Amino acid sequence: MFHGDRWAAAFISTLGENAGAGLACLKALVPPVKTIPCALFGLGAALQLERLLRDAAGISRADGGPPADKPMEYAIRFISLLVEKDRFRYIDPLLRKIEKKLDDAKGILELTAESAFPMDSGFQESLRRKIEERTGAGIIMHVKVVPALLGGYRLRIGEFSIDASLKGQLEKMADNLGAISSTTAGRTGGLRSAEGF
Repeated sequence: MFHGDRWAAAFISTLGENAGAGLACLKALVPPVKTIPCALFGLGAALQLERLLRDAAGISRADGGPPADKPMEYAIRFISLLVEKDRFRYIDPLLRKIEKKLDDAKGILELTAESAFPMDSGFQESLRRKIEERTGAGIIMHVKVVPALLGGYRLRIGEFSIDASLKGQLEKMADNLGAISSTTAGRTGGLRSAEGF
């Protein structure tokens, strides 16, 4: 079982105020590591990868070499540890967890706005500003076009969502009509049995 929250917390606490820079280094190092064609796991692969990354970054561990950049140094060690423990396959969700923890610490909310048609940039800015005013948090807004919504929009902030789409309203109406018809059917059935008595 992979405990991504623990790995993310360890990464952030070890780097402290340099965690944002460390995340940037991770994001720069991960794509080329993913292109390595062989399986990456075990101590031997981790040591070989660490040497390769150090050479690519121009970081030397030997005395007399250039001083190591702490975020880059730790990013290299972190990737090597993931490879050694056969956990590198979890790197994408781990990067998202680290980024979310850093955003949470800064009071930044990540918002996804979905609409059936491309949103007007003025509407996007107005929406972002209103949410910032109400929450007091900085907003990072991602916009997606989802034609299945038919019209309107849907907002997602973490696990919380606001559905103001036409599809959502139609589904809600269908649920309400279904509840009404089942309640009415129950009452009608009760009347028939009383009449037949």
